[in-house]
Amino acid sequence: MIILTGAAGFIGSNLLTGLNVAGYKDLVLVDDFSRQDREQNYLGKSFSALLERRDLAAWLRENHRQVEMILHLGARTDTTEFDWEVFLELNLNYSKELFKLSVEFGLPLIYASSAATYGMGEHGYVDSHEVVPELQPLNPYGRSKNEFDRWVLEQERTPFFWAGLKFFNVYGPNEYHKGRMASVVFHAFKQISETGAMKLFRSHHPDFGDGEQARDFIYVKDVVDVIIYLMQNRPESGLYNLGTGQARTFADLVLSTFRAMGRESSISFVDTPKDIRDKYQYFTQADMDKLRNAGYEKAFTSLEEGVSDYVSNYLSRQLVN
Repeated sequence: MIILTGAAGFIGSNLLTGLNVAGYKDLVLVDDFSRQDREQNYLGKSFSALLERRDLAAWLRENHRQVEMILHLGARTDTTEFDWEVFLELNLNYSKELFKLSVEFGLPLIYASSAATYGMGEHGYVDSHEVVPELQPLNPYGRSKNEFDRWVLEQERTPFFWAGLKFFNVYGPNEYHKGRMASVVFHAFKQISETGAMKLFRSHHPDFGDGEQARDFIYVKDVVDVIIYLMQNRPESGLYNLGTGQARTFADLVLSTFRAMGRESSISFVDTPKDIRDKYQYFTQADMDKLRNAGYEKAFTSLEEGVSDYVSNYLSRQLVN
C-alpha cells in the first residue's frame, strides 16, 4: 500500500495516473476532498481509499504495517499568499509530522520541495545540501519549502530512504483548478482561445529582451516518471532537482502554444507590475547532474513535444467538451 498526499491536486493526480499505469492500485489518496472542482482528477482511477489529510497521522498509527511508502505532494502552493501561518501549518508542521512518522514506522518518503527555494538564483541552481542554509526564497511559499529542507537535513534520524524533489516550472494536465498559479501554457491557451493573441511581461533587465525571460519548464509526465524511478530504485537519499536542465524562453513556450493550436502567432508585451518587478526571475535552470548520477537515464520531453501533447490531447478536448 502506498500513501499519496495531494492526490486531488495537479502533480498528485498525474502521479496517481502514472502509478495505475505502472500497476500500482493499492493506494490511499490523501487530500482535502471537499472541493468538487477537483473530483475529475481522481474519480475513475484505481485506489483503495480516500482519506482527509487531517486524519492521516491517526490512520498511519493504526495501519502503518500495511504501508510500503509515503509520497507526500500535498502542500499550499500559492506564491501570492503571504500569510506565513498558512504555510507554517500546511507545508512545514504537517510535513514534519509525516517525516517523524516515516522514521518511527520505517517508511521511505518522497516529498515535494520546490525550485522556489532558490530565490533569485544568487547561489545557482545546484541541489547541493551545503547551500540550503544560504538560500533566500522570495516569498513565504518558497521559504516554507526551504525551511523544511533545512529541518530535514538537520535530523539525526531519517527514513532509510528519502528524497526531496525541487520541482521547477511544471506544466500539464489537471491544473485547471489552480487559477493564477496554473502554468503559462494553460493561461496562454485560454488567452489565445479568447482573443487570438497573448500578452507577456516586458523585460526590465538590460540583459534580456522582451519575451526572452527563461525558465526550466518540465512536463508533468516527466515528473511522474522520475518519482516512480526513485520509488523503485531508491538511490542515495537527499534533495534532487527536478527540471529538464535546459532553460527555455517564454516566447518559445507561447510560440509552441500557437503552433499546437494551429493559430498564427500574435504576442504583445505589458509592463511587469511594479510590486513584483524587483523580485522577478529572469532565468532559472536546474542542474540535473545529481539525478543523472543516481541512474536516471530517460530523456526529458522537449518543450515543443510537451506543449503539443498538452494542448492537443487535453486542453483542446476540454474546450470542445
